[in-house]
Formats: sequence, C-alpha cells, structure tokens
Amino acid sequence: MRWEGRRQSTNVEDRRQLNAAPVLVGGGLFSIVLLIALLFLGVDPQQIAAIAPILVPQPAHRPPADQPAGQPAGQPADDAMKQFVAVVLADNEDVWGKLFPRYFQSRYVPPTLVLFTGQVNSACGFASAAVGPFYCPLDKKVYIDLAFYEDLKDRFGAPGDFAQAYVIAHEIGHHVQNQLGISDKVQALRERLSKRDANTLSVRMELQADFLAGVWAHHVARYAGIVDEEDIREAVNAAAAIGDDRIQKQSQGYVVPDAFTHGSSEQRVRWFLAGLKSGDPTLMERAFEVDNP
Repeated sequence: MRWEGRRQSTNVEDRRQLNAAPVLVGGGLFSIVLLIALLFLGVDPQQIAAIAPILVPQPAHRPPADQPAGQPAGQPADDAMKQFVAVVLADNEDVWGKLFPRYFQSRYVPPTLVLFTGQVNSACGFASAAVGPFYCPLDKKVYIDLAFYEDLKDRFGAPGDFAQAYVIAHEIGHHVQNQLGISDKVQALRERLSKRDANTLSVRMELQADFLAGVWAHHVARYAGIVDEEDIREAVNAAAAIGDDRIQKQSQGYVVPDAFTHGSSEQRVRWFLAGLKSGDPTLMERAFEVDNP
C-alpha cells in the first residue's frame, strides 16, 4: 500500500502518553469491564474473556509495537505507525465522504481514532487491549492498541500494511452502521431474542462490517490507485486469520459455531470479497441473510 507522503487525518487522538491504571484481570471485575465495553458492539463478552489470553498477551508491561529501543514507555514518538494509521483513516474519510451523499443522501461524519497502550477508558467503559481493536458507538470513536498489529503478524500470520488497513476499515464499518442507525435497530432486536439468536445477529453485524471494509477497499483500489493485488491478498489473509473457527481452534483445540462472535474465516473472507467486488454499500443488507458457517 502506497501511503508515505499522503494526507493524514487530523481525527487521531493519541493517548499513549497517558499513564493508565494497572490492568485488573481475572474474576468478576474483568468480566464486568468487558461486558460494559462490548455491550453495544454485538460481541459475547464471555467468549472474548475466554480467548483473551490467547489473542493478546497481558499488556501491562508491554511497550507499543512502534516504540523505539530505549524510549521510555508512555512517551511514543510521532512515529511511522501513527502516520500510517492517520493516512488509512484519511482514506476512509475520503471514500465514505463521497459514498454517503451518493447512496444515502446524507453527510458522512468521520469518527475519531484513539491510539492507546494497554488499557483505555471509552464512553462504553473500560477496556483492555486484550479485546483487540473496537468501536464504541456512544462516543463514535475507534480504539486500537498498535501492539495488536504485532500479534496479527506474529501470532496469526497476517503481516502487511494493507492487512493492518483492513482492521481499521472493519471498525470504520461499524461506525457506518452506527451513523445509518443499523446498530440501534440490531441492539433493540437482540434484546428480544434468545441468546443463541442474538449471537447469530451479532455475527451478521460483524460480517456486514467486513462487507463495508471491502466496499472501502474497492474504491481505494479502483480510484485512488494506491493498492495492488498483493495488498488485497494481505487483507484477505487477515480476514481469514481472525475468523472465529481459527481462533477457537488455536485457543481450545476445537470449534463451536454457536459461540462465534465474528464469523468463520470463510465467511469473513467471502463478505469482504463481496464488498470488494461490488463497491456498493447498499448491498450490505445481504449480510443478514441466512448464512450457515
């Protein structure tokens, strides 16, 4: 992905210099914290809590992925990774800023992306980096600990800058859902469903966000001319690497489809590619069609 020297979004909030309280893990408090942070995200907190130690090691003493050797923790430089994230966010602003008036007859209001290390407070509550990147609909912000990208590369075998861009585009997809009122409707519906059906609906939300990430990639690839086939392969590899079936297989040795929170590797790749092929965000409702793992 050709990103150096390109426009950077000003909607980046860097909290990595803040000295957060120690991470509290284990027991009921951790479960409550995760529940608050993920309540509006359509994710089953019990499943996240179960796999958190596998997904991301506890980051209380872990420096940011981009922190230069010898640099004190909590004092990140204006580093290349921050610049990269700002460029990807700008690309999302440019694409959705054009698509919203065309397809939804409204103005796109871009979210803020928050960089943090270890743990963070959002309007959705306290969250550890162990939950991975997330979007909070209450404050309309995307949160990411850049150390996640090291895990994406080393633990999940999904390296590459466009793989990293896909992660951000997926979270921006949740912001699109929120701005269009889809998130509120789905949350209200989940409250009337059984736990199993509510979880299935949450998976649909995640697959729809993958579709929207593909829509973004379509327009970046076709019109901006900053990505190539290798970049797309990186994104596809990332989508497959963080499928629920692969994560469950890695964390517990077997797969439980009823416990999926984001969809299988095959589903995530398929819906990303569907968005990439069409480039039409109005087709995102298809992600709520019956789609067995």
